[in-house]
Amino acid sequence: MRTRRLGGREQGSAAVQTAILFPVALLLIFGIIQGALWFHARHVALGAAQQGARAASADSGTGGEQRAHEFVAGLTGGTLLRDLAVTQTTANDIVTVTVTGNAPSLLPGVGGLSVTQSASSPIERFTGVDQ
Repeated sequence: MRTRRLGGREQGSAAVQTAILFPVALLLIFGIIQGALWFHARHVALGAAQQGARAASADSGTGGEQRAHEFVAGLTGGTLLRDLAVTQTTANDIVTVTVTGNAPSLLPGVGGLSVTQSASSPIERFTGVDQ
């Protein structure tokens, strides 16, 4: 006498579903972490640009590049923004500091996403009181 199994056709379907969904879930998790690293790198680059612009503004338009480099090195040890490049331009008594770099990548051998942030500030000039 044969016994009939309930759901006999669905044996092993959980393993197939897991094999299909697991890589998709991992890809989603890695994507979220990579996005968070890029977002954090953007904020660090913006903070460095703002610090550089403030320093250059207070120092007659000089020293912004050095201050931005110091900010990144002091905050992250230089590991968050790779290929860091800082440029400073002055035009019409306004100094602009631009910080460019790459966010770290979770995949070895793959370059991270590019990050560029800039900040501007007027150059402070001290004048005497007119009499």
